[in-house]
Amino acid sequence: MSDYIPLLVLFGWTALIAVGLCLGYVLWKFLGIGVGAVWRGLGPWQTGGRDQRVPVVGAGEPAHLGYWWRQMWVDAASAAGYGVRVVWTAFSDPWADRYVDNLFHGRNPNGRRGTSPGTRIWLAVFVGPGTAAGALLGAVLATVLLGSVLAVFALLLGLVWLGCAAAVPVLRGAERGWMLARGVRVKCPYPGCYLAVPLPMYRCSKCRAEHRSLHPGRYGVLWHACACGHRLPTTRIAGRAKLTSLCPHCAQYLPESAGTTRVVHAPLIGGTSSGKTMLMAAMVEGLHSCARRGELTVEYASDDDRHTANDLNQNLQSTGWARATTTPQPRALMLAVTCGRRRRLLYLYDPMGETVSDAERVRAQHYLAHTHGVILVADVLADAKVRGRLAEEDTRRAQDARPSSQGPWDTYQRLTGELTALTGRRSKLSVATVVTKRDVLDQLVSLPVPGARIDTWLEEIGLGGLVRALGHDFRAARYWAVSAHAATGTGPLESEQRRAAEPVLWLLAASGLRTGALTGHGGEGGRERRIRLRGNSDRERKYSPA
Repeated sequence: MSDYIPLLVLFGWTALIAVGLCLGYVLWKFLGIGVGAVWRGLGPWQTGGRDQRVPVVGAGEPAHLGYWWRQMWVDAASAAGYGVRVVWTAFSDPWADRYVDNLFHGRNPNGRRGTSPGTRIWLAVFVGPGTAAGALLGAVLATVLLGSVLAVFALLLGLVWLGCAAAVPVLRGAERGWMLARGVRVKCPYPGCYLAVPLPMYRCSKCRAEHRSLHPGRYGVLWHACACGHRLPTTRIAGRAKLTSLCPHCAQYLPESAGTTRVVHAPLIGGTSSGKTMLMAAMVEGLHSCARRGELTVEYASDDDRHTANDLNQNLQSTGWARATTTPQPRALMLAVTCGRRRRLLYLYDPMGETVSDAERVRAQHYLAHTHGVILVADVLADAKVRGRLAEEDTRRAQDARPSSQGPWDTYQRLTGELTALTGRRSKLSVATVVTKRDVLDQLVSLPVPGARIDTWLEEIGLGGLVRALGHDFRAARYWAVSAHAATGTGPLESEQRRAAEPVLWLLAASGLRTGALTGHGGEGGRERRIRLRGNSDRERKYSPA
């Protein structure tokens, strides 16, 4: 046993030096070096500095992936690895390669050779092993402590990732629920598209890059970082609606309120020369008439809509007639209508009359799949039964009115079957039947004058089958007789303008907008009344032919 005492003393001395050196200096030195390296590894800290860890923006979506989605883990892993490498690099050089090597060769840690053989033996035998063991022990403990801190940091990062991952469906669900509660369903208004738009394509206001996934997700929860560096909000509350939006299918502009306002689709269906375009112009003027009296607010959804309406009005004022619609599929004329605190985006479609000439053309009108109510434009002068009741003089007057080539009953028959196939919910729709060319009808002596009950009047002139079919096939039906000539052009009658707007106001009331009081008897089927004017014309202004 006595033979091992010197060896035990040497081991004890070495251990004492190792522990003292480790706890007194090396451990904290290595730990500080590692923490500093981790902090530097999270950089670069200068704005705009390059970082090879950041992936290049892909061609599909011109935005950087959200920091929480991937880059957070890449930065944390690279910084942690860099910190550990720096600790062991410091152990290798200068401790193992210089300090310990010098001691084992009888030199001071700084490289100076011992002054005597005894000093060199002391350094090599009694100091060198303890220093080597202390440096190694310090590096190991520093790595363990640094790893423990990084493990806690990784746990916190995991909680952050879970929080962001949970926020994504919450924010999406909240916005989707808000849209469903308000009945907001965006549809493209352009010909050849008419598709549903679950999420519009948004254009960056700085570089005009087009973002197709601007909502909470892997590219960011509250904001997306565009490739140009500009931040784009991902939710309506954060201001996404202020960005320019486009249809993701046809890349054409959508109105600013498309994603925040409930849309009401109202197509005008009638044969060629039935007066659809003039009636639409009269309806728009009637809505503006209500706006001038403070009963509601009407705005064009875009500059294109304003230009379209102005061009139509100028043509009516100069010629008295509207140009025939020649496009097989119409672009919707969009108006933002506000009554009280509620707002609707009205889509008015004016297809060419030939679209209802056969079933195949009707099926091509894909916007009918989104319709909330149909405006059936009835030119009764085009019906063979009605023309058979006209006297010779009335026949000439009817011919001068350019009757449609297709009667309202034929139009309805071609429409109704395809409407069921397109929408699958015809019985839930409302139909506003508008008898046009009333100024001519009032001059005919062979027919009774249209009165307060247009449905009864239609039955009297031989179109009772149409009235019964409409009442049976649709959820609600109401009838009007309007002179678009009297409501448009030069010297229009405000009372007739308001009458022309009543069918649209009735359909808007069915969507929840409080415009029922402006439609005669608040939306009661079949009835209408003449609108009283304010001011000096408080007395009822009677209708007079144009």
